[in-house]
Amino acid sequence: MKSEAPDASPVVFEPEFIARLKEIFEERIVFNQVLGLKIDDMTSDGVTGHIEMRRELIGHFAHQRLHGGVISAGLDAMGGLAVMAAIGARHMDEPPMQRLMRFGKLGTIDLRIDYLRPGIGDSFVLRAQVMRLGSRVASTRMEFLGADGKLLSTGAGAYIVS
Repeated sequence: MKSEAPDASPVVFEPEFIARLKEIFEERIVFNQVLGLKIDDMTSDGVTGHIEMRRELIGHFAHQRLHGGVISAGLDAMGGLAVMAAIGARHMDEPPMQRLMRFGKLGTIDLRIDYLRPGIGDSFVLRAQVMRLGSRVASTRMEFLGADGKLLSTGAGAYIVS
């Protein structure tokens, strides 16, 4: 996914900021642990993560298909993470810990998921990017792909940021 934002160049986050945000996302948000959602890459332009297929995530036992709720929850979480990264990039003049405190009011206000193909496979890739970061609302676009790169689902979300 290519961002249409007019940013001149991507912001480079400090290792401390990335490590703490990854800890919040993967360990402190317990539902992300249930999903097995892991962050692979985080930049001001977008985020990438993955989910490994597990028995607990199956929605259709006969076809070993991933439950649609896993897809929607994963895309929602990644959209929120992309907003966190965009907020962090907007406030690079602040210390990393101060930027991390800005996420307290972040929440989903609208989410749309389009299921294009069944979620069958051993692992899945999730990507998200912020299309617009306003003072109160952020809009995102997300993708859920098979390990082979085939697009399985898309998402669009709106998040309250203040």
